Amino acid sequence: MVKVQCAVLDDYQGVALSMADWSAIGDQVDVKVFRHHFDHEDALVEAIRDCEMVVAMRERTPFRSSLFDKLPNLKLLITTGMRNAAIDLVAASQHGVVVCGTQGSSQATSELTWALILGLAKHVVQENQALRANGSWQSTVSVDLEGKQLGLLGLGRIGSQVAKVGQAFGMHVNAWSQNLTEDHAESLGVKRAASKEDLLKQSDFVSIHLVLSERTRDLVAERELQLMKPSAYLINTSRAPIVNRQALLRALEERWIAGAGLDVFDVEPLPTDDAFRSLPNVLATPHIGYVSETTYRTWYRDAVEDIQAFLAGSPVRQLS
Repeated sequence: MVKVQCAVLDDYQGVALSMADWSAIGDQVDVKVFRHHFDHEDALVEAIRDCEMVVAMRERTPFRSSLFDKLPNLKLLITTGMRNAAIDLVAASQHGVVVCGTQGSSQATSELTWALILGLAKHVVQENQALRANGSWQSTVSVDLEGKQLGLLGLGRIGSQVAKVGQAFGMHVNAWSQNLTEDHAESLGVKRAASKEDLLKQSDFVSIHLVLSERTRDLVAERELQLMKPSAYLINTSRAPIVNRQALLRALEERWIAGAGLDVFDVEPLPTDDAFRSLPNVLATPHIGYVSETTYRTWYRDAVEDIQAFLAGSPVRQLS
């Protein structure tokens, strides 16, 4: 029997095959894994043109109409998670491609949010680099979290998890979003800010936990950044375009704010000469908010289930 060809894309860590039991589909499917990212659409097409199935990792590889045009054999596209802004679902449907998702976990992202907050507040990177280089012993003074105000833009699943940790540190937690109700905020022991502007003015740390949409794109731009305290920090583990890139660069360069913790960028992987790689008041990580063992095991396990269900003629977790 001729096996179905399946490509697993962007497995940067080389762990996809060890995170799930792929033997369950081994008799029917030939799985090939690509660890490197395809920067150009034509190179991607050349690599996977014979594949009927593709497993895409989050939004690392865009699937636009032009790509579907060049992949006539593609029948099933699986995205990790249940939402992927890089996949044109309308184009997929028009090309007869079934798109399925997977379950996931938000805990890893909330944990990374706190790694960035603590890294900035305690100057962890600077002090570690000095220690490794036999440099100054105790060259910075850290920021205390207790008694400070944590402002959350978004109080959904991830924002709620971040709020609990802030409360454990003794911080005053405020939140705001267009749809946030007083009742929901109060149920979590969080104060609902009167407005986005009030939250930005009053917070010592502002952390973003919103879904990217036309309504949230550029939600934090020059006007908003100028409202923040010069001593405040901005954390973004959500989506880069929620914060206007040029405004944030200016805010950091001109010290409108103390610094930023960033895990998401407008272009990923981040170009080697990008300013966010070298600004001294930026603590940046390469979009690792979802990169955890628990999350990966869930995603790849569900990807195998998606393939099994599709082969059986009954797709599950279908997005298009």
